[in-house]
Amino acid sequence: MKTLLLLWALPIAILGAWYGLSYYDLSFGFFMLTRDAHDLVFQIYGNVLGIAPETIPPLVARAIIVDSLILFAIIGFRRRKQIKAWWMSRQEKSSEVADMRASPESLSSAP
Repeated sequence: MKTLLLLWALPIAILGAWYGLSYYDLSFGFFMLTRDAHDLVFQIYGNVLGIAPETIPPLVARAIIVDSLILFAIIGFRRRKQIKAWWMSRQEKSSEVADMRASPESLSSAP
């Protein structure tokens, strides 16, 4: 499971870091982190896909969100028994705390 999450998070983190650094032209001396490279990459992708380059980043963001939701749904489905046990124990603890708060010795005698 850790490997799956690592293989999911690492490419997203690398893409996000590249996008953020190149968008704000924080190149640190690397051409791939310049704004020129940023614009060139999206121009190439736009020409290949036949769409405007400025529409690509929102499409990528939506794809990441949808893929992440699907991944977490699969993980949740596979671990549904553990999640249910955790939820039930949490509910029991919260009901015990509520019972303690409502006990006569914890109530104040203020009018």
